[in-house]
Amino acid sequence: MFQQYERVTKHYVLDVTHNETGLEKTSAPAINLVPRGNNDENCRFSFEALRPNVFRTTFTTSQHPLPPHPSAKRPEPAFGSVKPEISLDTDSSSQIIKLGHVKAVVNWSNSPVVSLFFDNQLKPIHRDLDFRSYALDGSGVAHYTAYKTNSLHVGLGEKAAPMDLSGRGFSITASDTFGYDAYRTDPLYKHIPLLINVTPEGCVGIFSTSHSRGIWAVGSEIDGMWGHFKVYRQAHGGLEEYLIVGKTVADVVRSYAELVGFPLLVPRYMMGYVGGGMKYSMEDSPRACDSILNFIRNCEVHGMPCSAFQMSSGYTVGETEPKTRNVFTWNRHRFPDPREFTRECHKHGVRLLANVKPYVLANHPAYSDLSRSGAFLKDPNTKGTAVARLWSAGGGESGEGSHLDFTSNAGYKWWYDGVKALKEVGIDAMWNDNNEYNTPSDDWQCALETIDVPPGETRKHIGLWGRALHTELVGKSSHDATVEAEPEVRPFVLTRSATAGTMRYCASSWSGDNVTSWEGMKGANALALNAGFSLLQCYGHDIGGFEGPQPTPELLVRWIQLGIHSPRFAINCYKTNNNDNLIGEVIEPWQYPSVEPVVREAIKRRYELVPYTYSLMLKSHREAIPSQRWTGWGYESDPTVWTKELFKGDTQYWFGDSLLVAGVYEPGVSSARVYLPDKSGNDQGFLNLSAPYQFLEAGKWHEISSTWHSSIPVLARIGSAVPTGKTKPTTCVAEDDAEFPGMEKDDYRGVEIFPPPVAQFPHWPDGDEHSTPVGGHAGTEWFHNTWLEDDGIGPAEKADTCKISIAYGVSDGGILVKVELEKEGQFEPLWLKNGVTVVLPVGEERAVESKDGKDKTPQDLGRDQRGRRIWKVGVEVRDSKDEK
Repeated sequence: MFQQYERVTKHYVLDVTHNETGLEKTSAPAINLVPRGNNDENCRFSFEALRPNVFRTTFTTSQHPLPPHPSAKRPEPAFGSVKPEISLDTDSSSQIIKLGHVKAVVNWSNSPVVSLFFDNQLKPIHRDLDFRSYALDGSGVAHYTAYKTNSLHVGLGEKAAPMDLSGRGFSITASDTFGYDAYRTDPLYKHIPLLINVTPEGCVGIFSTSHSRGIWAVGSEIDGMWGHFKVYRQAHGGLEEYLIVGKTVADVVRSYAELVGFPLLVPRYMMGYVGGGMKYSMEDSPRACDSILNFIRNCEVHGMPCSAFQMSSGYTVGETEPKTRNVFTWNRHRFPDPREFTRECHKHGVRLLANVKPYVLANHPAYSDLSRSGAFLKDPNTKGTAVARLWSAGGGESGEGSHLDFTSNAGYKWWYDGVKALKEVGIDAMWNDNNEYNTPSDDWQCALETIDVPPGETRKHIGLWGRALHTELVGKSSHDATVEAEPEVRPFVLTRSATAGTMRYCASSWSGDNVTSWEGMKGANALALNAGFSLLQCYGHDIGGFEGPQPTPELLVRWIQLGIHSPRFAINCYKTNNNDNLIGEVIEPWQYPSVEPVVREAIKRRYELVPYTYSLMLKSHREAIPSQRWTGWGYESDPTVWTKELFKGDTQYWFGDSLLVAGVYEPGVSSARVYLPDKSGNDQGFLNLSAPYQFLEAGKWHEISSTWHSSIPVLARIGSAVPTGKTKPTTCVAEDDAEFPGMEKDDYRGVEIFPPPVAQFPHWPDGDEHSTPVGGHAGTEWFHNTWLEDDGIGPAEKADTCKISIAYGVSDGGILVKVELEKEGQFEPLWLKNGVTVVLPVGEERAVESKDGKDKTPQDLGRDQRGRRIWKVGVEVRDSKDEK
């Protein structure tokens, strides 16, 4: 990508080979252009509308084909009730396509320029760069667009903090960035070329479907003649891009999901504490199997529940020299009986994720056979298997080996069979690791046997097809093998690297091998927000740091307090040092007795929040709304969210609709500065969930007391609700499971509600969330919230979901409550027969009454351990099928 052979083709005309006007004879408004005169390279440009807010652009030549295996397939055009309006002006070489509130203008008087507008906008929300819009560049292409200074850019999968990508340049590729800097390192682990420009006037996403490597210069390049611009440069092949328009960033993310696929649904057990640590699976004495079981038992002894364990690759290390990591093998000294080991873990209610790496070292017992069968990428220089240096044993140690070619039948099948074999001995989920495919040469060749090849395409080099293609295909192989092995159980694959297409097969990811530091903890928030914009929505971090020194007690507590308010909560590490480069140290949540009670309460709170966090996962799966969100998500009308301080995205975020979370990012600091957004200009504010439990006004910055032995700032939006459960792992399935005996049943449901304090009456703001129902008491303001539940373990396509709605009406004399459950199928929560326990905030003393009258009077249960008043309320059940 350092060489530049840029050539801008210009003076286009309508392509009359399609028809006399150049418009496609399809149901989609489209235009096709070719350069006037000599067109030896068969250069073509096309622009078409596929949705009222989604457009597809292509720029190709005979040597720059469309991405041969795009990460998203072109959808069939669909406009609903919107009727496209098209006007063509051949004299001025322009065409206008109007689709409802969106207008697209294509001008080809020089190089093609696409401009996008919303109704009544004089300035476009997106515009290509005049005279330099689409360029050929050696074996690849470049796309230049105008850059809006002082605006917000987000996405690109996972990039170093801050959240705002403006003014920076990025490599669009993936790398194994062990011990990276959360504010400086690029690239990291993801290859997702989706860039979204977010402004108060509207948002535009630009998404390339290519797996080829590239760069995005997001305003980082400035030229006196060209002005401020941004440019996407792609190393190989032609351009296929989608332009996605939305009034808000939520609109763009939703439409992007409709294009590439909505996030997969994770199993409910992944909402609990996920343990791990390289050391456990690396030990010979005591044996690794005993070390892992001892960890699980210690979790029980210390009252810190654990739902899953990430089993690092030590289980694959050879028993004899050179003792390297050999994927899909078992070290029989460390694990004499894998099935008995998994059965013992399951007896404690702990699922197992097995680490698998898509490369094979030369000393692997299967290497020779795999090489002969064509399972690896090929090197055209040697005419044989491509060989690279690969991680082999201890930190930074390497050996020769080869990357599996997932476009080869032999490579794909060997991996598929290996995953099935792990499932057969009781492994619950796959952990696709080291899958960045950071190979050294674009010339390495793919077999192209397991994927479709465009007609006439003979090139096989990984530069064109893309290294990241294999990241997607290893995800597919792991997923499909998991489904075949256990068709009635929800598949789960955790992946370190990802493309847009990978997440059709892998439900979760994380930020990789981070470092223990206060700065790393802070910067991780920004990584998570950009991951969420990019549909990596079950995402988290290795709490406490994967690499580096042990966290101090204070840092560990702060990181855990933050981590329990994220989609994925895991503590996993490989802390090597100069004296120990092989086994390393682990972080155990009880390792500091002085803070053990604080950590214990935080982990229990994580479990208490499982109904809330899992509902957010269901919402992500259905609506592509991330759990962890930028402060301005849904609050675009608040001018403060458009300031640089909140663009950083590293100090605070929304966790769902109800909770605003901030952290403390320096040692010895006992307060945090937090901004509480205001959607209406008169929002009712927030309640601090920690002492002193005060009411806090919206639309203002607040300095919030946050001593490290109590909590970080967690602020509940007034009028919201948070469903809660037991402080331990539970199952939503009524029948006992012999593999997981004695699992606690999910037969309790609380819901924390946050009514306005009495002092706020009678000053009620106007807002679309509030209404006064027929029969409501005068002066009563109503708030409505919902959450979702299913059985947590069945395949997503078979899982029946139910929606629970809670409405509460608040006056200065009391709180009226009504809870309804709407069933979509047969699933019925185990807690339903026991009703719902309504939990009031600390200091709230108004009585809870039933909206439906005295015959359904709530039961006063007194106070819980935190001194909060609690009331038992019945649930009215409705069947959605009965209403249709």
